[in-house]
Amino acid sequence: MRRLITVGSVKGAPGVTTTVLALAAVWPNRADHGVRPVVVEADVSGGDLAVRFGCPHTPGLLDVATSARQEQPGSLLAAATDLPFGIRVVASPAGGGACGEAVRLVAGPGQRVLRGDESDRGTVLLDMGRIGDDASGVMEAAEAVVLVSRGGADALAHAYAHFSEAGPRVEQYVLAVVGPCPYAAGEITATLGVGRVVFLPWDPKAADVLAGRARSALRAKGWRASPLMAAAGAAARQLSGTDEVVTKGLSGDLAGLGAVPPPGGHLRRAAGLAPKESAS
Repeated sequence: MRRLITVGSVKGAPGVTTTVLALAAVWPNRADHGVRPVVVEADVSGGDLAVRFGCPHTPGLLDVATSARQEQPGSLLAAATDLPFGIRVVASPAGGGACGEAVRLVAGPGQRVLRGDESDRGTVLLDMGRIGDDASGVMEAAEAVVLVSRGGADALAHAYAHFSEAGPRVEQYVLAVVGPCPYAAGEITATLGVGRVVFLPWDPKAADVLAGRARSALRAKGWRASPLMAAAGAAARQLSGTDEVVTKGLSGDLAGLGAVPPPGGHLRRAAGLAPKESAS
């Protein structure tokens, strides 16, 4: 069966769709026996890809949801289309009316359409947009949840609140910090309670390609070597289980012992998480 990885945010617009497309564009082929991943727009507010790239939204998510109601559901791949840079997507129409119900179906009983049969291979990357209660079923079933956030203390405070509510499921999470961030990975890990943090630098050239605004850059193909795509490649290898990099030295030894850095005072104070000092 296919693996499910959900990608979303808890506040604002930190670049969820850009992150999903970047991961799909550099997903390691050996992770799924050469089967390309499929991006599914599962945002209750509606999709963006059909407008960005002029691709049809039918067949798309609404057809997948309709199929989920049937005793013998159809194929997810039959609803997929190719974007100009080779990513397979199941698109959604703009607007949240029909999309909200479609997301509820694919996040619940429709998961069998997403996962396929025992013989199906590959990865489904679900673009959830803003994570809400509609996604609870598929979030629990996902192999990993990528929470996309900006790097400021205000944005990370919302991520902290979400992780606190996740309880033991926080082990499923990867925090993807987009753009500038004054905090180190160890401080974020220790303060927010999430085990994995990746940094995705904001890269206008690659972001424009992924937003459908730079068709000429597609022909040059140099955008795939950009900082954003290099960082996304490292994150994709981690998510797919093909990252064979072994950390050496003190940090590697501490990781092997299960040790974590002490809670970071700078981030805790900035995000309002540090305990108040008692008056003397």
